[in-house]
Amino acid sequence: MRMGCTLIVVRDIARSIQFYCNLLGLRVTNDFGANVTLSDVLALQTLDSWKTFIQKDGTEILFGANAAELYFEESNMDRFLEKLAAYPDIEYVHPPKEHNWGQRVVRFYDPDRHIIEVGEEITTVARRFLGSGMTVEQVAARMDVPVETVRRWLDA
Repeated sequence: MRMGCTLIVVRDIARSIQFYCNLLGLRVTNDFGANVTLSDVLALQTLDSWKTFIQKDGTEILFGANAAELYFEESNMDRFLEKLAAYPDIEYVHPPKEHNWGQRVVRFYDPDRHIIEVGEEITTVARRFLGSGMTVEQVAARMDVPVETVRRWLDA
């Protein structure tokens, strides 16, 4: 068995395609009208077709429940944050922040209030710390991971 992709239900598929392609850099890999696959990792399904598939009425499908998120990684977090700030009508879950292990992240909602998290690639975090003059051992301690993990990230 293998997982195919994640599917989310959207109210306006054209708006969602534009959002995910323009802001997050995904591309349409399959378009079946009521179902569109983006970069072979995310499927968008129209609300009306979804109600038929699962035999539920609209009151049983909840948007904005804050119970899950779609996670993306970015190697150039500063550039992405500038792009995000310029994108119209972004509603933030929280502003950009840095976790105690050094990874910078931001969470915001898509047009249907699905949570999106964009985190700095962890290898980029390790390289950023090394570039600041830290040793591999110091990076491992700062990020609370084994030294071997940092070395593996650096080899990637």
